[in-house]
Amino acid sequence: MKKHPSIELLAPAGNFEKLEVAAHYGADAVYLAGKDFSLRNFSGNFTREELAQAVVFGKQNGIKIYVAVNIYARSREQETIADYLKYLADIGPDALIISDPGIIRLARQHAPLLPIHLSTQANTTNLNAARFWHEIGVKRVNLARELNLEEIRQICEQSPVEIETFVHGAMCVSYSGRCLL
Repeated sequence: MKKHPSIELLAPAGNFEKLEVAAHYGADAVYLAGKDFSLRNFSGNFTREELAQAVVFGKQNGIKIYVAVNIYARSREQETIADYLKYLADIGPDALIISDPGIIRLARQHAPLLPIHLSTQANTTNLNAARFWHEIGVKRVNLARELNLEEIRQICEQSPVEIETFVHGAMCVSYSGRCLL
């Protein structure tokens, strides 16, 4: 049987106060976002300066910082996203959370040292998809929210990539994290 790594408690942080609260109450990691290029639009989010401060705070307090860049981008956004990824590479969060294969490609070019965690937005519902993402360099896959425990167990037992799942999500009507209502 495959040895399972310890569980990481990952919490959202929509602003600096929520980051501090998550750290205070024992989160191992937080996911947060900048003002652009994430689906966390109603979370307040971080300016570039605040992102840099969050990364420093994380290092000082032993909490990992994962930055969501999980939109599905349009062609007109590619250059701006590339610049943003370069900035993130400079400040050095612990990982990027991405869903769009095009942004993954840009991250490999402009932030090659930052690990990529695949967002639940990518709808990973099976082992072959997890293997595919691993083959292109994704370090962690956040499975689709609609999977049941048995499906998650089966993927975990055979997956070559780290697996993440939501145990509680946003209060929206959704399929794979894509809010419908």
